[in-house]
Amino acid sequence: MPQIFTVTLNPAIDVSTSVDTVEPVRKLRSGAVRRDPGGGGINVARVVRRLGGEVLAVYPAGGPIGALLERLLAAEHLPSLSLPIAGDTREDFTVVETSTGREFRFVLPGPKLKPEEWQACLAAVVRNGAEYLVASGGLPPGVPGDFHAQLARHAKADGAKFALDCSGPALKAALDEGVWLVKPNLSELEDYAGWPLEAQDQQIAAARSIVLRGGAEIVALTLGEAGALLVTERRAWRAPALPIRRVSSVGAGDSFMGGLVFALASGLNLEDAFRYGVAAGSAALLFPGTELAHAADIERLLPLVRVEAL
Repeated sequence: MPQIFTVTLNPAIDVSTSVDTVEPVRKLRSGAVRRDPGGGGINVARVVRRLGGEVLAVYPAGGPIGALLERLLAAEHLPSLSLPIAGDTREDFTVVETSTGREFRFVLPGPKLKPEEWQACLAAVVRNGAEYLVASGGLPPGVPGDFHAQLARHAKADGAKFALDCSGPALKAALDEGVWLVKPNLSELEDYAGWPLEAQDQQIAAARSIVLRGGAEIVALTLGEAGALLVTERRAWRAPALPIRRVSSVGAGDSFMGGLVFALASGLNLEDAFRYGVAAGSAALLFPGTELAHAADIERLLPLVRVEAL
């Protein structure tokens, strides 16, 4: 299988726990705590690895949290390249309110990277021979907003297919450069388009406008409980969400991306790869924390995914 590189500029340890009710001021006694490796590209790589893909996760790490991240990834036998930084890798945390099922997610900004630190991450994936490059997640302080655009430029020069999941100015800069595949969620696409996209036809039109402007060849739009859309210049597919009791939504989008890119790299056509992505994103909902999708659950859910050509 072709090798897939993932890049995560702002990795984290994802801490998850639960309380009965979230209230201000009071000390809230939480339930059991779990710590998982986190960060978009790292999560994508973990899913690709579980599916049997050849993958390398590239990320910066520093301080005791960075060391814990390295240990957790080594325990999963995930091939990775950890680049040292002076700052401390961040923690994120998720709290589930058990009385209501609501999920509260707190995302910290992360350490400020020095120019030589983020440039080392860029150099690590340039001219590396990978056929697929995936960048997922936000940019930490100190990293220029056109970092993903720089990645896109190098990927094209190297002949690699570049898949991207980011938001805001970084997304706009990368789409101005042009990528192979982009995976926004609805709020990210609305932010990019500049107006609400309530109807399916509006969502397809906004996604296709990206393709027609040369921003991406494929747009995979995740819609949460409304399912997902896959849009190219001439084709569009819709997949409703599977009726699954959600334990945690953390990492569902990354699992979707991991399943989709793995399937495309394995030679599946767009419709079948889309089905694989939806199954992977759905499988991630079955577990607490950033446990992500497992191969057995993806294969079990795959026959249940309905894809409709639009």
